[in-house]
Amino acid sequence: MASNLIIARGGTLFIPPISLAFWRWFFCFIILLPFSYNFFKNNYELCKKEFLKIFILGSLACGICGAFPFIAGKTTTVVNMGIIYSSSPIFIILISYLFFSKKINLPSFFGIMLCLIGVVLIIIKADIRLLILLKFTYGDLWMLGASIGWALYSVYLFHWKSALPVLERFTLISMFGAISLLPFFIYENNFIAQTTYDLNFFLWVMFAAISPSIIAFLLFNFVNKNLGASIAGSVLYLYTVYGSIYGYIFFNEELKIYHYFGALFVFIGIYLVKKNEYKN
Repeated sequence: MASNLIIARGGTLFIPPISLAFWRWFFCFIILLPFSYNFFKNNYELCKKEFLKIFILGSLACGICGAFPFIAGKTTTVVNMGIIYSSSPIFIILISYLFFSKKINLPSFFGIMLCLIGVVLIIIKADIRLLILLKFTYGDLWMLGASIGWALYSVYLFHWKSALPVLERFTLISMFGAISLLPFFIYENNFIAQTTYDLNFFLWVMFAAISPSIIAFLLFNFVNKNLGASIAGSVLYLYTVYGSIYGYIFFNEELKIYHYFGALFVFIGIYLVKKNEYKN
């Protein structure tokens, strides 16, 4: 899953970000379609009933969470992206509280505040003047948007029960994700930056379609089935670790002191929330 951070920083050097997101999910759908076609053919009416919900899920997972990290990668670091994205479980708790009446006790609330402080610390680079002047790295804000988008996707994926098998549902999510990105891709290609269809394009797009999309999805479901949802969901916290490793190895990025403190606040906050969630 975290290989998506490499694509966000490396792939966008060769391919415009929205184009990269669109073609990633388009080819993901094309690769999966042969394995799902017979089911769609024999169960079209069943699929049709869920089109609106799947379109919304695709727009969140593939549109917002697909394009925003690639836009972020143009102006921020892999380390920042990893830490900020690790905060997504906190936004899942907040959204569940605001829209689905999930209770939050005092220790969990304190954990949420700590996590948000950690994210803000990373975004402002531990310089309060940047917060006062509202001067941020735009990539960090795009990544924060992606984190919130993933939280929305996760919450609604859980609450919108589906009669479709997991693989077929994911195939449709990738299709509608590509559809949601299409108008933005057309605008980008005509008015901002054109896509060059060369070997770099093919390699980066196929890597994006296979590694952080299909392989990560199948492995996530395998872990979820055999070890349970709580352990499977915890892999998101490792974004910080892998983000730091990938940033150092591939892009010569360095960890600053505010990275350590920000990550510490995020992890302590998540620990407090999850610990009290298990008690409840």
